Amino acid sequence: MRITEILKSEKPTVSFEVFPPKTSDSFSAVEKAVDEIAAMNPSYMSVTYGAGGGTSQYTLDIAREISEKYGVPSLAHLTCVSSSRESVKSRIEDFKAAGIENVLALRGDIPADRMNEDRSGWDYHHAIELISDLKESGADFCIGGACYPEVHPESANRKEDIMHLKEKTDVGCEFLTTQMFFDNSLFYAFLYRIREAGISVPVIPGIMPITNANQVARAIKLSGSFMPQRFSSIVDRFGSSPDAMMQAGIAYATDQIIDLFANNINHIHIYSMNKPQVAEAIMRNISEIIK
Repeated sequence: MRITEILKSEKPTVSFEVFPPKTSDSFSAVEKAVDEIAAMNPSYMSVTYGAGGGTSQYTLDIAREISEKYGVPSLAHLTCVSSSRESVKSRIEDFKAAGIENVLALRGDIPADRMNEDRSGWDYHHAIELISDLKESGADFCIGGACYPEVHPESANRKEDIMHLKEKTDVGCEFLTTQMFFDNSLFYAFLYRIREAGISVPVIPGIMPITNANQVARAIKLSGSFMPQRFSSIVDRFGSSPDAMMQAGIAYATDQIIDLFANNINHIHIYSMNKPQVAEAIMRNISEIIK
């Protein structure tokens, strides 16, 4: 099923993200997590992209298995940064052959060892170029993209960021998923601004349950997310106790989700980090709400 069809429903839905293993040794553990999360019957599951070699193949294999084995719609990530057009074209052909229907088109993070490299000769600089290639591939992919409620870290300002976002939707991006955020008011303000700019595609808020104090620094580094004092206090108070932090982090994420549902945001994506216990706890907390 196409993600855009799922997003037409006014019934509250929850989707989860999983990531492929880095090596074949950990494939069985990831497969077990996928199995347990799929059993919760989410609206769909997204699979992050492992750049190059076997890890990118794992993305494809897991996305196909989610759809074929579990009957849950899947969303396969595809990144393009530092890749050649030929290699990306090959991956697109693999997606087509595997029957992948939904693709999240991302620029991706620049590899650490190539940060200082001259990028003028690179085939890809922005996700918009990948979206264009997906549209021209001959496959009827349902294409999604990413967005940043708090402005992309590399954008000069909010106006430029929204301009680039509009360019993505103009060339064929059909829905957007946000980077994690911890203050819902930031999401509501972002939604107002992009609607004012003429961006009308569905926007799915991405929620990251922080269940370990060590996740905080990484979350800020990855997304530049603003940490409300309320959330900082939770980490300060419970961060040294793994069990307490797990419970508090799930409660905070649940509170965000309920507030979004209450404000008519009907579809939520959860960055569950291959943790079925986190996904299950959240689903239990909102079980009556999503009936």
